[in-house]
Amino acid sequence: MFSSEQNSSKPMKYGELIVLGCNGSLPGGERGRRWSRFGLVKRPTANGAAKVHTHTHTHTHAVISNTSQHSVSYTLSWAETVVVEYTDDNETDMYQIGRSTERPIDIVVTNTGSGGHGNGPVRSLQSTISRFACRIVCDRTPPYTARLYAAGFDCSRNIFLGEKAAKWHTFGGQMDGLTTNGVLLMQPARGSRPAVWREISVCGNVFTLRDPASPQNRGKQVKDESPILLDGSLIDLCGVTLLWRSVEGLANSPTSSHLEALRLRLNAARPQCPVLLSTLAFPSLDGPRPRRPWAYMTCGHVHGYHPWQGRGGEVEAIKSDRECPLCRSRGPYVPLTLGRVSGVYTDAETPSHAFVPCGHVCSKGTAEHWSKTPLKRGTHSFHPACPFCLRQLRRDRPFVRLIFQGPLD
Repeated sequence: MFSSEQNSSKPMKYGELIVLGCNGSLPGGERGRRWSRFGLVKRPTANGAAKVHTHTHTHTHAVISNTSQHSVSYTLSWAETVVVEYTDDNETDMYQIGRSTERPIDIVVTNTGSGGHGNGPVRSLQSTISRFACRIVCDRTPPYTARLYAAGFDCSRNIFLGEKAAKWHTFGGQMDGLTTNGVLLMQPARGSRPAVWREISVCGNVFTLRDPASPQNRGKQVKDESPILLDGSLIDLCGVTLLWRSVEGLANSPTSSHLEALRLRLNAARPQCPVLLSTLAFPSLDGPRPRRPWAYMTCGHVHGYHPWQGRGGEVEAIKSDRECPLCRSRGPYVPLTLGRVSGVYTDAETPSHAFVPCGHVCSKGTAEHWSKTPLKRGTHSFHPACPFCLRQLRRDRPFVRLIFQGPLD
């Protein structure tokens, strides 16, 4: 459990952002501001910004050119621009997210997607993530509320919404707008309220999703919802999906060391391949994989790799349906990979189920949760996907219970 600010010299943590689809590590390595998970900790000095004044086009140049002051520019036409001036806010900390590697971005993210057979993400040839995608603003005093806003300030401390971006006048002469690619938020289901995707504006207002055929028209504002991040909130930046975990949620979640203990417990049971009669073992991150378990995704029977009624190597086996030698059911035959992102788990139970068709292994509760969670796939579609690799799950059977054979002795 995280220590409080009063009894520890460690910085107070607001929460964590976890990048879905990379199973704990980025394919190109983790360094600098590129990580698969980010802890948002209280800054030594506040760097938030609060809205104060709105200027018409006749007074905008001085505000925009002032690099020591934050501002948001709304271009209505070639002859009209509205600039909203912000001032320093000593009560909040701001963290900016985007694909830009420039200094204002605290968290650099790149596109993720299914990596062939669910073994990791692949980087898109052309990123769909905005350079300055969004910002999270956290209150520096209890209860340390974190809020999501679309768009981030650039090196000149400006946000520019071009003429083609969706924007509008609000009550009281203020302005608001949406970014081109959009910043989406899905809050976890609460009681009778289902989990649905919403779009967040530059000012943090909540809207239903835009009509893909009319991207310049905003959706309907949902006034009884807010951009406050809750434990389990999902953020989509049109190319990468982030999971927000609160400090309280992380304290009740399994740790990486607990998942490692579960891996060792699975191996200690000495599961056997019923064909080759060899002992199987889930490998460590840097361990050898010759005894890696495989499973038939239709029935869940676990084996080692074998060429039963099939030719070619492992790649050919993954691409084609195979017949289980124990029950004769046909379906995908894939290697099993333990899900290693502790923050994705909904409980600390033993990994017993595998997502179909990728073969990532997790607890039953975790599999049930993500099989009911629609993630953005492509530009406009949403489907449940494996949180460890983002491969789309089968609709008829998104996960399967694994059936291990114990040692014969």
